[in-house]
Amino acid sequence: MTSRIERWGPRLFPLALLLLIAVAAWQWRAGAPVSANLLELVPSGAPDSLEQQAEKRMQEPLNRELVVLISHPDRQRTMSLAAELGQRWQQQGLFEKVQWNLQTDLQALRQQLQQQRLALLPAATRSRIIDDPAGYMAQRADDLFDPFRSQGVVATADDLLGLSVVAEKSLPISQNVQVDLSGALIADYQGTTWALLRARTTADAFDGNLPLAVSDLLEQARQQVTRDGGELIASSGLLYSAHAQRQATREISLMGSLASAGALLMMLLVFRRVRVLLAFIPAAIGVLAGLTTCVAVFGHIHVMTLILGSSLIGVAIDYPLHLLSKSWTLQPWNSWRALRATLVGLSLALATNVIGYLALAFTPFPALTQVAVFSAAGLLGAYLCTVCLLPTLLGKVEITPWHAPHDLANRLLACRTALLQRVGTPWLLLMFMVFCIAGVAQLSHKDDLRQWASVPPHLLEQSQRVSQVVGIQPTSQFFLVRADNQDQLLERQHLLSERLDKLIAAGQLKSYMALSQVIAPVEQQNQLRTAVAALPGFSQPLNALGIPQSAIEQEAQRMGELPPQRIEQVLSGPIGEPWRPLWLGTAADGQVAGLVSLQGLSNSDLLPAQSEGLDGVKLVDRLGELNRLFAATQISAAELKLASCLLIFAVLCIPFGPRGATRVLAVSLLAALASLASLGWLGQPLTLFSMFGVLLVTAIGADYAILMRERIGGSATSLLGTLLSALTTWLSFGLLAVSSTPAVSNFGLTISIGLAFSFLLAPWAADGPPRNAQP
Repeated sequence: MTSRIERWGPRLFPLALLLLIAVAAWQWRAGAPVSANLLELVPSGAPDSLEQQAEKRMQEPLNRELVVLISHPDRQRTMSLAAELGQRWQQQGLFEKVQWNLQTDLQALRQQLQQQRLALLPAATRSRIIDDPAGYMAQRADDLFDPFRSQGVVATADDLLGLSVVAEKSLPISQNVQVDLSGALIADYQGTTWALLRARTTADAFDGNLPLAVSDLLEQARQQVTRDGGELIASSGLLYSAHAQRQATREISLMGSLASAGALLMMLLVFRRVRVLLAFIPAAIGVLAGLTTCVAVFGHIHVMTLILGSSLIGVAIDYPLHLLSKSWTLQPWNSWRALRATLVGLSLALATNVIGYLALAFTPFPALTQVAVFSAAGLLGAYLCTVCLLPTLLGKVEITPWHAPHDLANRLLACRTALLQRVGTPWLLLMFMVFCIAGVAQLSHKDDLRQWASVPPHLLEQSQRVSQVVGIQPTSQFFLVRADNQDQLLERQHLLSERLDKLIAAGQLKSYMALSQVIAPVEQQNQLRTAVAALPGFSQPLNALGIPQSAIEQEAQRMGELPPQRIEQVLSGPIGEPWRPLWLGTAADGQVAGLVSLQGLSNSDLLPAQSEGLDGVKLVDRLGELNRLFAATQISAAELKLASCLLIFAVLCIPFGPRGATRVLAVSLLAALASLASLGWLGQPLTLFSMFGVLLVTAIGADYAILMRERIGGSATSLLGTLLSALTTWLSFGLLAVSSTPAVSNFGLTISIGLAFSFLLAPWAADGPPRNAQP
């Protein structure tokens, strides 16, 4: 009798496949919707939009700016090489701005210093003018004899009281970069002169192929400089993104190719029919279904998902293998007959696998949610292709598999029987538990965001050299300061600055940048204006130098007419450019907010104490928060494992009853425990990815136990089918274990070990006589 699947499957599935291909083609119409943004892999963690905006603002320079340093034995050639490179890059559409020399509008700079000098004056000078005007005027007279202290961009005749030059020379400088007489940006470090070039891209480091294009352009420039006898080093998040994309492409190609080639050779060797290679069609359709679903749900797919998802090939091909493995006993071979005999087992395998993968979707990590959606959709696509289309594709071809593997399976079962006659199951279980307990006791915990990415040593070394030469050592931590108004914001930042100054004095911090460094609150500007109006009464030292009293009075009067300056006004000028990213403006709740960035932090544990007791000041330590979240999520992973096990148990109770479901689930749980123990014995740490790997071991291991529980075609045939499935899955996850990304490697190693134990323990899932299903 023809089943409904046999009647309608071959007709409806091709239509669904055409629809899937059409959707995928539309999704890829503008190029590959692939992302390499590492921050997309982790939870946002920010409780409100303002903190998210702050994090984005602090990350933007890392993701869009490229810092290049060029050196040459000839100092002039150093600067000319930088100029040539900058001019060439200006013609590229990749960059919105390229700077290799001073491009400041001096007239605008002079105008800002003149109009905003009361706001720009440092706190120490403000206090001296207010508290000791006579001392300030005497110091000003002394400064006029020192050209280095009295000369600035504003002429002395326009700055008799010296407020503009003091404001100019008091601006905090935390870099080693200087301006050459030619206007070039240079930095001298350990006897070598470097020319600095900064380039800002039109988009960020995670925008399509932009990082690859920038990396290629930089490599061309490096080769040219090297041929000229110079050296070029660079630092940017763009370069790390390009490396991640190239690495992902290599690993996906290598892992997918090796897994597919290994499975292909094994199937040809075992089944001896070229037509059985049609079994790869369900795996290919599974990958296509996973990709399409991921892009439909998330708008794109991450390279990490592609790497982890490349193992889907090994799991998806299990369904066709379960079907084909019955050819050792179901003779003469008929694919639809084999499907009817194995349909229940295939459906149970799909259910347990999907439960295991979907458990990952309930973690707080978007990366694992993507992997869950990709894999669940992929397995469903592979399953539907196997039961609806593959039997028709295989047709009535005669499959007479190689008998040697079947004989091997019989010998393995005979060895197991002999072992159990000598050593009973209870004793074997006792030894197994001793192994597991001793191994788990040796486990160490390690969770760090850096496990999520492979950091190439050459890029890291260049970034460190650039930081040393330029004098910029940015940290991932910063302070977010909120207040009811701008004056309160500046006062709160000033209080925080006093604490940070102590860290600098102690050598724990190199520098910081805060809005309070460049602008004074309006109230203090008004106090200073009043004090400046009284300065002509203390002008004797300047009169002695021949400066008329009337000129001093006119200068004081002009400053008294200067209007108070707000944060936006100061930041809009050339002086405020370095501080501009630190101003977040007015939030939705009406408060204003600004950032305090840090440079050269030696001990991040010192930072939490700096904001204690300061209203509106919050330390934002994204890396620390994520690492703490990793540890906390391990508990969630254990809870998810328990929930998935209960769900798998409920599903297995339908065909096997409570007793059979318990045996099947116990086998997979013991395999998962053995996987953790093996990590301990191997000296590998227990990470968040280890826990998620254990989740999949439980789900996929249950698949092997189901096969041995059903024993369609006999115990030897089921064991052989389990072995073939395990080999293809080991190929996929075993290749993940050699990935250069620590998280991926740990994930693959955990699952590979667990599935090995799943195969070894699978025969214990059976009890009673084998089930010989007939079509």
